[in-house]
Amino acid sequence: MGGVSESFAAVRPAPAAVDPLTAAIEPARAAAVETAGDPDLVGDHLGAVAEPEVGAGLGAVLTHTFASRLPGYVGWHWAVTIAQIPGEDGVTVDEVVLLPGEQALLAPAWVPWHERLRPGDLSVGDVLPATEDDGRLAPAYTVDDDSAEDPEGRVVAREIGFGRERVMSREGRSEAVDRWTAGDFGPSAPMARQAPGPCVTCGFYLPLAGSLRQVLGACGNAYAPADGRVVTADYGCGAHSQATLVVVEETEVVTSARYDTSEYDVL
Repeated sequence: MGGVSESFAAVRPAPAAVDPLTAAIEPARAAAVETAGDPDLVGDHLGAVAEPEVGAGLGAVLTHTFASRLPGYVGWHWAVTIAQIPGEDGVTVDEVVLLPGEQALLAPAWVPWHERLRPGDLSVGDVLPATEDDGRLAPAYTVDDDSAEDPEGRVVAREIGFGRERVMSREGRSEAVDRWTAGDFGPSAPMARQAPGPCVTCGFYLPLAGSLRQVLGACGNAYAPADGRVVTADYGCGAHSQATLVVVEETEVVTSARYDTSEYDVL
């Protein structure tokens, strides 16, 4: 029996050496506690992940993670990055951060204010400045201001520097046409589908000036639902100027009783 035991002991592999970075759980925890300010805010050890090589001869880097018990940070964890310099016995702490996990509740991504605005957000006293890179606007000297009816006056204003500095670009006008066409006063609106005729044939239709004249105008009928609104040329409503009532044949109104005496019975 003794010979068997000695033979078994001879072939049993020696225990593998423990990596100093992997074994440095307690130094990493101490660094997390120092940052948290309270040992109760650092929970169980969750694991360790080796970081990519930082360069030849700079040593190995490892990140230990610990559960967070910080109020309001459910699902977060402490990440402690440690390193070992070649030739040194100890480890050094490089960084301690609090990071969100898959179950962490995070704030939505930040969106610039001009992208968060929606139609109707502007109220009395609010100022909405246009950005320099707004694609809907272009310098007046590069785009014809099609709202002016006097080309000569437009040229003079451009040379002297009067008038508007920026006007709507082709992109801006195209977006406006698409928006108004798809709105409540476009050809797809229920009112337009039941109208006796399109706005372009209505006497109350006021076409816009410039390049939009063929597709857009304003309604000037006080009794129309679109009065004072921009409407498309193919919109319409029941207040069309050419709308007429269907004349029906007049019928005789009987106001007294009548008796048929053409036939009678002999008693």
